[in-house]
Amino acid sequence: MKNLVVFFIVMFLFLNIDLVAQCPMCKMAAESNLKNGGTAGKGLNAGILYMLLTPYLLVGGLAFWWFKNRKKVIE
Repeated sequence: MKNLVVFFIVMFLFLNIDLVAQCPMCKMAAESNLKNGGTAGKGLNAGILYMLLTPYLLVGGLAFWWFKNRKKVIE
């Protein structure tokens, strides 16, 4: 079972798939803005990355807080 999990992790790491992370309307607006010399597309991509990072930071912070408090109770 462990070998299967490792296989899938390695497979997904090396699998190259182009993903579309924006709705068609946002993508069209960003592309037309970039073609006209604007920078709205870069800001839109930065906003998507910011929204992606926020839940991971919250969960990571809670896990760190729980781990630190758990060690105090065990000792």
